[in-house]
Amino acid sequence: MLKSLYSGVSGMRGFQTKLDVIGNNIANVNTVGFKSSRVMFKDILSQTVAGVTGPTDTPTGGMNSKQIGLGVTVGAIDTIHTPGSAMTTNVPTDLRIDGDGFFTVKSTEDQEVPYLTRAGNFVVDANNQLVTADGMFVLDSDGAVIDLDDLGTVTAFSISSNGEIVTVNEAGESVPSARFIAVVKVPNPAGLDKIGGNLYRTTPNSNTDDLPTGDDARANNIAMGTGAIVAGQLEMSNVDLTSEFTEMIVAQRGFQSNSRIITTSDEVLQEVVNLKR
Repeated sequence: MLKSLYSGVSGMRGFQTKLDVIGNNIANVNTVGFKSSRVMFKDILSQTVAGVTGPTDTPTGGMNSKQIGLGVTVGAIDTIHTPGSAMTTNVPTDLRIDGDGFFTVKSTEDQEVPYLTRAGNFVVDANNQLVTADGMFVLDSDGAVIDLDDLGTVTAFSISSNGEIVTVNEAGESVPSARFIAVVKVPNPAGLDKIGGNLYRTTPNSNTDDLPTGDDARANNIAMGTGAIVAGQLEMSNVDLTSEFTEMIVAQRGFQSNSRIITTSDEVLQEVVNLKR
């Protein structure tokens, strides 16, 4: 069979994957804290039909090798962790990280390794606990669930730029609580696994074996570039529709071109079969 036939098939598979990723990006254009993905291709091992020869002592020069490529495959699907645009909501429990950090959340208090998220659309539930829209617990810098009842009599509260919860007591006085919302830094955020629900799971390649807690988490938030917390704002998706639609055209034409390779290869095979007539 012709090598070009299988090369065309590999090209169609690759561009189909690219279209799948682009479709997911566009579908999440309004998802809070969503990070877009991209597909990177790489060529498959080439077949060498003639080896390379170097120059000799005779007047004969060197010759390059002759290789035939065998198609394309997906080399990587990268998550792009550039910041999304800010949307002002003026809701005090809506938080945006102006930097590279992540919030930590748990589905249960007994969960050992927390999930990470950039979506800061938090709410206060009936037990005065700070939770996500899905009811997951938001953690403080000590890795504990944030319960406003533990802060005394609270009539109102706000969150400062360093993540500290500042409460207002019955006398109308602002009282720093010394409770900080945890914001952790991930050395390799592209190594995190998306698990849905705006959540990320740590992996060995994200280099987050031990997420910082306590004073380390506060220092991580303030001094190590994770960024300040902005209350009353949300980070929107970082999907660029202009770029996505341009890549969609490229992927569509690439898919179409590879299908033409298959059609042409089929016509060549048909001519070979007709030689028997």
